[in-house]
Order: sequence, then structure tokens, then C-alpha cells
Amino acid sequence: MSTAGFNSQNGTGTGQAYANGPSQNPVALQQLPGVSYGMTHQPAYNPMQPKATTSPAPGLYPSGPYQPVPPVNSYQPGPQLSSYPSSPGQPLLSRPLMGGPPPHTPPQSASPSPGPRLPPAQATPPPPAVSTTSYYPSPQQPMAPAWQYNTATPPMGPATSMSTHPRGPVANHMNPAASLAAPPPPSSAAYRSAPTPHSTTQLSGPGIPPTSMHGYTQPGTAPPPMNLMAPQTYQPSRPAYGPPPTGPPPAMKPTPPPTGPPMANATPPPKTDGAVAGNGPEASNSYNHVDNKMAGLTQPGPPGRHLGHYPSLPPGYQNTSASHTTPPMHPAMQAATQPFTQAPQPYQQLPGGPGAAQLSPSLAAMSLQSSTPEALRAVNLLQERNLLPPTPVPAPTPCLPQDLQKINCNPEVFRCTLTSIPQTQSLLNKAKMPLGLLLHPFKDLSQLPVVTSSTIVRCRSCRTYINPFVSFLDQRRWKCNLCYRVNDVPEEFMYNPVSRSYGEPHKRPEVQNATIEFIAPSEYMLRPPQPAVYLFVLDVSHNAVETGYLNVFCQSLLDNINALPGDSRTKIGFITFDSTIHFYNLQEGLSQPQMLIVSDIEDIFLPTPDSLLVNLNECKELVQDLLKSLPNLFQKTMETQSALGSALQAAFKLLSPTGGRMSVFQTQLPNLGVGALQSREDPNQRASAKDIQHLSPATDFYKKLALDCSGQQVAVDLFLLSAQYCDLASLGCISRFSAGSVYYYPSYHHQHNPAQVERFQKDLKRYITRKIGFEAVMRIRCTKGMSIHTFHGNFFVRSTDLLSLPNVNPDAGFAVQMSIEENLDDMQVVSFQAALLYTSSKGERRIRVHTLCLPVVNSLSDIFAGADVQAITGLLACMAVDRSVTASLSDARDAMTNAAIDSLTSYRQSVLTIQQPGLLAPACLRLFPLYILALLKQKAFRTGTSTRLDDRVSAMYQLKYQPLTYSMLMIHPALYRVDDLSDEGALNVNERTIPQPKVLQLSVEKLSREGAFLMDAGIVMYLWIGRNCHPNFLTQVLGVPNYAAVPENLYLLPELDTAESQRTRALIGWLRDQRPFFPSLHIIRDESQLKPHFMQNMIEDRTESALSYYEFLLHLQQQISK
Repeated sequence: MSTAGFNSQNGTGTGQAYANGPSQNPVALQQLPGVSYGMTHQPAYNPMQPKATTSPAPGLYPSGPYQPVPPVNSYQPGPQLSSYPSSPGQPLLSRPLMGGPPPHTPPQSASPSPGPRLPPAQATPPPPAVSTTSYYPSPQQPMAPAWQYNTATPPMGPATSMSTHPRGPVANHMNPAASLAAPPPPSSAAYRSAPTPHSTTQLSGPGIPPTSMHGYTQPGTAPPPMNLMAPQTYQPSRPAYGPPPTGPPPAMKPTPPPTGPPMANATPPPKTDGAVAGNGPEASNSYNHVDNKMAGLTQPGPPGRHLGHYPSLPPGYQNTSASHTTPPMHPAMQAATQPFTQAPQPYQQLPGGPGAAQLSPSLAAMSLQSSTPEALRAVNLLQERNLLPPTPVPAPTPCLPQDLQKINCNPEVFRCTLTSIPQTQSLLNKAKMPLGLLLHPFKDLSQLPVVTSSTIVRCRSCRTYINPFVSFLDQRRWKCNLCYRVNDVPEEFMYNPVSRSYGEPHKRPEVQNATIEFIAPSEYMLRPPQPAVYLFVLDVSHNAVETGYLNVFCQSLLDNINALPGDSRTKIGFITFDSTIHFYNLQEGLSQPQMLIVSDIEDIFLPTPDSLLVNLNECKELVQDLLKSLPNLFQKTMETQSALGSALQAAFKLLSPTGGRMSVFQTQLPNLGVGALQSREDPNQRASAKDIQHLSPATDFYKKLALDCSGQQVAVDLFLLSAQYCDLASLGCISRFSAGSVYYYPSYHHQHNPAQVERFQKDLKRYITRKIGFEAVMRIRCTKGMSIHTFHGNFFVRSTDLLSLPNVNPDAGFAVQMSIEENLDDMQVVSFQAALLYTSSKGERRIRVHTLCLPVVNSLSDIFAGADVQAITGLLACMAVDRSVTASLSDARDAMTNAAIDSLTSYRQSVLTIQQPGLLAPACLRLFPLYILALLKQKAFRTGTSTRLDDRVSAMYQLKYQPLTYSMLMIHPALYRVDDLSDEGALNVNERTIPQPKVLQLSVEKLSREGAFLMDAGIVMYLWIGRNCHPNFLTQVLGVPNYAAVPENLYLLPELDTAESQRTRALIGWLRDQRPFFPSLHIIRDESQLKPHFMQNMIEDRTESALSYYEFLLHLQQQISK
């Protein structure tokens, strides 16, 4: 077996793409001792995997190790989305799937060197398929390669009939009478495998239960305990690889429940939050063994069993509900917090549910009966035109007892694509929706319980932190909700510091809050916590001075230097560069800063290592003097070259002893010394409808340096301010693999682009003053039976599930993909826990823990009813970015379309009881085709529209690391009419009245020449003024007498003392306040140069190169009805 299933993020130095997505790793793939990754089960459905519309001919796919292929794939791509087939029988799209490129294991050293690819480990062949209409390919097709993620071990257990009820009560099972009212039709031809002699044979035998010819389980019955083919992580209809298996299925022995006396050694080896696989870049504060210290000796106790075998919690130990209060928020953010305030949805448990230990009876009672919940109401998308709700889409509420849901994790912080988890991977495959988590772990929170304790209570087996979803068997014992081990309650935990009472451990804050922060004791440190260290690396070439950014930077830092997070140990330093590297001696006692120039950029060295990073408090006056003089120092420079690579090497040497944050400001393509780049962009190809080239890095220099930085706890943030091509695809690697951020300001100029200057100023202030965590690591754990296999975001994967984050900031988001490795049929709920261990700017070691609990269901209807359409869209966007870089943009585009086709096909075939004409979607997924079309027209993925390469790559970066709430605005902007704002339904925030206009569809038909419309597209806002706009709005809001007097480049609203002006400014200010970055505002008329940008966001309208929303729906219907 290999760790390939967790291969996630870090490419190699072999010219491969360095996406935080799949590519094979040359470093040895060694399995960690005592850890089983369950890699023998079948791959699960992955929409980013290439798939052909017809069965492949033999020999189309290599059976050996994965080899990167050029964008021309082995299947013939169909026409682009913008055209339709001329002949009715011709398939419109070849069907590549998401996630398909090979996974990759994290490099095990800071600077991975190119090496031969290892052959994949042999996977256990799955048993033959039995149904012509099953999603799985026929047995004559080759076997899945071992590089595929998500293989789930076939569950052990005797074969049972399909009608056998599950072993425990099952949440949300459908009433069979209702579900079977009308049998679904045979599967569409789109998923039919090539006919084979075996394809219609009904198999039976040891370990193979009878299956339905339609490949779905009747709702209300248990799925077969053994998967017919190992599950596949979300990959619609991908042909299998390799030769078909021969012989009977392997014999499976049932695993009896544990019996006999308690065993002291029955626990699996503990997993530490700092474990390093192999010889990875050993961070100077890697905390590798720290978690184990808290484990102590294993106490004898009953062996862990599945939830439900233990007695219910006595009345005195039921979890009490914690209250959540949230201030009024921006619509997109407000939507995510709605579950805490909105009324329960029709399929929810009634109020007054029991505590965590009594899950079984309460969840079993939540049968959907024969009534259809609102989430499953069939919507004909071709008929219902106005699907967009007038207010932002809320996150769906998991179908849990109300007292559990009250204390569940805030969906702004922790959100799952499916709020009802399928019992088996095969059930997930049938739903054809991706399973994953979206996190915003270090988000600024208005309320965060902080616990100081010498004992942090954790499971002795899996190291899970105690949380609201554990079960207390009595006062002295609690059962882990991830591995089900029974643990002792430490004596100190018996005392509740909040109520100052003894003997009620279930009322401690750790068990009352799904998000909590611990101040860590000394066991969690391998060295004293590092000080806050800030190093600024500034481009001072002629091009940089021309943009005028240096004045803005120096003034912003002067204004906010006292707000820089830190304590008395905070250090600061500066490096400037053009064709040479300039250091600044700021040692205490000097009368003015001393500039030291190193011209040997090939062999960089530090001239005075001890005086380049200085204590900010002791040397503040010198630092301020330097900031005042820097802009003038290079004002007359004629130096045009840029030795960025050497400057980064120097900065790395300077920060290595301590770790810290490196902030790099660059305005041109680096063209001198190491890391020099050449322009790869052909301006004539910007509007190409063909595949886009050069989305992957031109060199591995920046990635290797980033991995070295990560090993020394250094993160690099890149500010790119340029009007020219800078190869962000290459430069961005320095931030991506060191857990930094990329800020991109195209066409930045202090005179010609004042809106960008304002945005840069506001972003810089937030960047300088926001909280920061140093030398951080994050681990995500999940209930036994589930596994995590791919991460998305900016980080380095140090071991299979440990993310190295030299810096963590409150504006960074992450996503993970998951699979189900073992059947969850004994479980009523599953839990996920993210633990972030970091050093605060004040030098405290802290652990922030988030825990999410979700129900397990055994019917497709319940899976669909709990689908979170925005989370699914966000995860697919991350997967599509990886697919664009590792395969091709057209593959990613086709795969996103297929994701919509597949999920709607599954709904039609397996959930709908009464077949109807039209394109039908469940109400919860009614916006899914619209969001997919929005992604296809988004700057990252669009074709046929002129898009600068750096703009495209920047959009891809944003989709990968922006938290979901912000990235959804970039995918599907919000449109409001603002010339008729009123106080009706307005919010009152801090004595300000904030109007709440309705969200409009993104179509020109919603615009009016008599009105004014505000479009919020995340990082930019447009205020479009109609030609016949009411004069009252022009005078009262814009301060101009008529339409012709509206200035061409207006980016600020005048502060007028009128009710209309106050309402408009209040709305825009409030929208801006709800996000960490600053969106610039452009006020545009019909004649404005920016009008095309505004119109490109009209997603529902047809363009020269893309379908309208209605045409896209017709295309989906055509594919589904094949």
C-alpha cells in the first residue's frame, strides 16, 4: 500500500504543474508504521476525472504509472460549449471528470529534486459489475490505476439481502411506500457501459448481495454491507483502467463485535499533530511529538464500540444548548449564519431533541414519512424563470436534534458539501455529488471562548479534542465521537470554571462550544514561541518608482506602525532591490539608517547579519526615518532590471533563524539572476477559444524556495502591482507553498488608476494591522470510516494530513475532499474536527478547535435533501483550478458541466418518484446549473473572451484560497437596484440604517435605462447609471445636474447631506465592511470603458463565446435525456 491516497498538494521539480492538486511525487512513498490508509477500495466518483461519452477501445489508457499527457487527450473532445452539434445523434461534449489528474504525495524534503516516478502500488481488483445500468463500468474495461484517490476498503461483514434493515436505527429513511410509487426508468445512455457477455448477469455468491438492475438501493432499506465495486470519489462515468479481475471475489470474514474483558492495549497508536512523514522539511518548531505527551499511559477500559451500544446519557449529563448571537451582517455572510436563527426546515427534527448520547432514538424518529421536504420539491428549471431568491442563499441546516444543531459549528467557519453523509461510498457514487469540507479556521470571530488549563482533554487513541458531540457515560468516563474509545475524565476537568461548580464535566465550555481556543501548556512547545518578525522586500527599479507604490507603502506603514501585531520582542527589517540588493542597518545607536549594497547577486550574503532585523520598540525612530526617506532615495533611478530571486534568497537567510513574515512587493517580470523569467504570454491568444497555455510555472525555483521557507517557519506574501505581464503562475508559487497570500493590482499607477491606489491603501492597512498566527500546523480529523484525500489552499502538506502553515491569517480559506472508506451503517452521526496550533503575535501558544457534526443517512433522497449548493460549487471550483493546471482548461470546463449533468441525472433516475418532462432539479440544487454556468464564464475559466494570463491566474488563486462566502460573490455577483432605496426592511447597525434591496438576476433584462444598479462582484463593485436615470438620483447621490455630467473615471461617491446619498453610501459601506479586502467602486455610464466588464458579469445572457442560461439548460437537458 502507499500513501498515494493522500497525495495532495505539492508537486515536484520535474516541470510538472505545482498546483495544490495532483501530481506524482518522486520521493519514496512509505507507509507510516501503524497507520492504515485503506487504499484497497475502489475509487470514488470524481467529476474532474476525464471520461468519454462512449466506452474506450482497448489500449486507450496506459495501465502503468500515470504519465502526464499533453492537453490533447485520448478521447476526442466534442465541440465547445458555445456551439451545438449539427447532427442530432452527435454527443455535444466529451465528458472529462474533476480531480482526475494523478494525486501527488507531498514532497518529503524542502527542496525536492526530480526523480523517476515510482510504479503505483497494486490495488485489490474490485469484483465484477452486475448491472448494465449501474454507474460502474463493465468488467471488460481496465482496472482503476493505483494513483487514483479515494479508494475505500470494502466493509467486512456477511452478505445480506437488500431488504435487510440496518443494524441500528437509521436517520431520515424514506417510507418505502412513498418511494416505490413509481419505479425509476433505466439509466440514461450517457452512463451505459459497452455491453459485455457479463453485463446483464445477476451475480450472487459469497459477499455479493443481489442488486437492483437500476443500480440504486430502495429508499428505506439498507445498502448492501459489501460494495460491489469499491467506491469512486465523485467521478462521473469514468472508464476503469487495467485488465478485468478474474476469479471469484476475495473471501471476507465478518468482524465480530469485541467481546471479553477490557484490554489495556486495545488502542491504535496515537497520531500526533506534528508528525512528519519521512524526512520532510523539519520545521524548527514542528511539534512532532508534542501531542503524544498529552496521551499519558493508556488506561484499561472497555474496548471502543460503535455509537449506540452504550447506555443513554443520564438526565443530568445531557448537553445543554449554547446560545449564538450574531450581529447584522452583509447578505452573503448573513446567509451562512442563518441556520442559527431561521425556523427549522420541513425535514428537520422538532424542537426539544435529546442530548448527544441519545442520538439513536431521536434520529430514528426523523423519518421523512411520505411528505416531500421543501429541499426535494421538483423544480422544472426550464419553466421557473425567477429562481434567484431575493435574499442571499442560506447554508442548509443539518437534520439533527435541535439541541445538537444549536451547538453545531458555524457554517461560516466549517461547512460540508453534503449536510447528510451517505452510509456508503457506493451510495455517494450514485448521488454523483462531491463530498468535501470548506474551512475558514482563523476567521475573526466576535465571540470566541478561550480556555486556560494545564490539562487539555483529548482522546487517548485518536487525539481528538473533547467537544460537544462526545458522550458522557457517567461523571468519570466519556466516549470519543471519532474513534469511539472510552476515556477517563481527568480530575481537573470535573471543575467548571464558568459556573465555579464541581462534578459537572458536561457543562464545561469545551463541551458547550463547537469552536473554542485553548492556551496551550508547555507540552505543546519544542522551543520558546517565536517573536513576531516582519521583513519587507521592496522593488525599487525604475518601473516600480514610476507606479508610485513606494510612497503609498511607506506612508501606510508609518501610519499603522504602532498597530503592527506583536509585543516587546517584535522585530522588523527592510530589503530593497533592483539589479543589486540593498540592506538597511537599523542598529540602535546609529544617527540615521545605513544602506548596505550587495552587487554579487549570484552568491548572496548578509553584510551585517545582526543589525538588519531589529527590535521595533528599541529602533522605532530609525525605522520611521527610513520610511520617510525611501521614496526619495530612488526617485531618479534609471535601473530597469529586477533581481527578485536573489532578493528572496537574501530575505530567506535573514529570516531563517527565527521564522516570520516576508512581504514582497514586485512590479515587473524578474529578469536578472536566479529565478529570472521570460514573457510567455501571447496577447493574440488572450481571447482564444482553444486551451490556454502557461497556467503552470515556468520554473520550480519559486516553489523550492517556498518549501525551504516553510521548513523554517517563514511565509511569503506577494504584492504584484503591474501593468505588464509578470508570470504570476510562476511567482505565485512562493506564496502558495509557504502559506502566504497573493495580492494582485493590475494596471496599478498612482495617477492613472486612483481606484487601484485606494484599494491598495485599504488592503495594506488591513494587512499590516490584522491578527496573525506564527509557526502553525493544522490537522483535520474525521470519524472512523471516512478519510480525507485532497487539500486545497495555500500550505505545504508535511505528512498525510498535517498542513504546515508558517503564518496563518484570518482571511485564508481551505477546502478538503473526502471519501467513505468503510460503511457507516452502525453510526447515526459523524463528526469532523479541525485543530489549528499556532503562536499568537503576543508569544502565546494557542490551539483553535472547530468541530462539526452531521447525520448519516441511507437513502439518496436524504443525501439530495441535505446538499449545500454553494459549498458544492466552491469545492468544484477548487477542483477545476487543479484540473486546468494539471490537464487543460477545456477538461476542467467540460468536467464542471458534467458535474451538473451527473447530479441531475441521478436525481431524476433515483429520487424522483413520478417522472415528468422538462429539466428537473430538487429545490436545494435549483441554482446549481446557474452557478456552474457562472463558473464557466468566470475569469478563471472563460474562453473566447480577451483575458490577460495574469488576470486568469489571479482569479484561480482567489478561488482556491478565498473563504466560500467571498468566493461565491466572485463566481455569482449580487445585483441591486439602488435609485429607489427605501428604509423598508432596512437593518439598523450601530445607529446606521442600512437599506436591503432585493438581489436581482444577472441579466440585461433586469436593467432599466431609468435606474441605477449596483453590482457587487467581490473584489470590485460597479455602479451603472442608466442613460435616462432620474435627475433626482443624479443630483442627490452623484452631485451632478444631468447624465452627461457624470465624470468618466468616478470611483468615489460624494458625501452629500441628502437622504438618498446617505442610504446609497450606507449600503456600499456596509457591503465593504463585511469582507477583509477592499473592493474598489467604479461608477460607469453606457459609454464607459469599463462597461464591458460590467456586462461580462451578466451571467444569464448570451455572449459571442458562451451560452445564455436558458441555452445552457437546454444543453443539460439534451445530455441528461440521452
